[in-house]
Amino acid sequence: MKRVIEVKNLVKKYSKTTAVDSISFEVFQGEVFGLLGENGAGKSTTLEIIEGLRRPTSGEVKVLGFDAQSQKKQIKKKIGVQLQSSAYYNFLTLKEILNLFCTFYESKTEPMDLLRMVNLEEKANAYVNSLSGGQKQRFSIVASLVNNPEIVFLDEPTTGLDPLARRNLWNLISQIKAEGKTVVLTTHYMEEAEALCDRIAIMEKGKILAMDETHKLIEMSENPFSISFVLGSKIDKDAFSKVVSCGEIENIFGKKNHFILRIKDRACLNKALPLVMKLNPDSIQVGQATLEDLFIDLTGKVIGE
Repeated sequence: MKRVIEVKNLVKKYSKTTAVDSISFEVFQGEVFGLLGENGAGKSTTLEIIEGLRRPTSGEVKVLGFDAQSQKKQIKKKIGVQLQSSAYYNFLTLKEILNLFCTFYESKTEPMDLLRMVNLEEKANAYVNSLSGGQKQRFSIVASLVNNPEIVFLDEPTTGLDPLARRNLWNLISQIKAEGKTVVLTTHYMEEAEALCDRIAIMEKGKILAMDETHKLIEMSENPFSISFVLGSKIDKDAFSKVVSCGEIENIFGKKNHFILRIKDRACLNKALPLVMKLNPDSIQVGQATLEDLFIDLTGKVIGE
């Protein structure tokens, strides 16, 4: 796969604070790459350095083969950056804003086509401050597409949105990827990263704690698989001990014969499942860990604590 972003040993310091601490990663053409972490993890600072909006203390960043500091002009022609709604002129309509942005680039898209893309064509003559939160975010994303960019940068694109508006934004981001564009986003929503990203870098205090394809990251969790099962009043102790040997068993509090077996890998899962079935459970459910489980394993906390 073609590398479109290369970050090597990136450091950003503010006085005594290290916001980005010697991180390295690559982004490949056509993927959705996510920087996942809580507020203050260094995600936005990293994005701003890649976009050429902030100078690093040290390290190297290349975007589409161009140096992010010395070749900013070449990069800006080929990337789209989502702006916050407060960055738009309140005296211009949506269509006028897009027309203005189009004058900045040689390669451009018809403004009404962009508005249709997010069902905002009826708002073409409205002002940004008259839009709902979800409409503002959708407009911010399509505004980043006026120059038909190769890479789109989205910083916390769904923060503050209700669940329905958030999922509408997910569909839009998936649509952008389907058009062959590369998307780099930051988020502190586990479910969002899991739903959208092909690869994820988990950040904490300026460092990357783990990075891989999403499904592989999840399997890095201490016990990525589980079997939840309910037994009758009579339990075969020998058969039960064989099940216990396959992982970590947990009795659900207040439910005497309801157990969860937490399992370290797929091979152990394949071994454990037929053993559980030999216990003739009243019910059984196989589960898999989530990104949140991995984040807790890595940091010892839940985002938002």
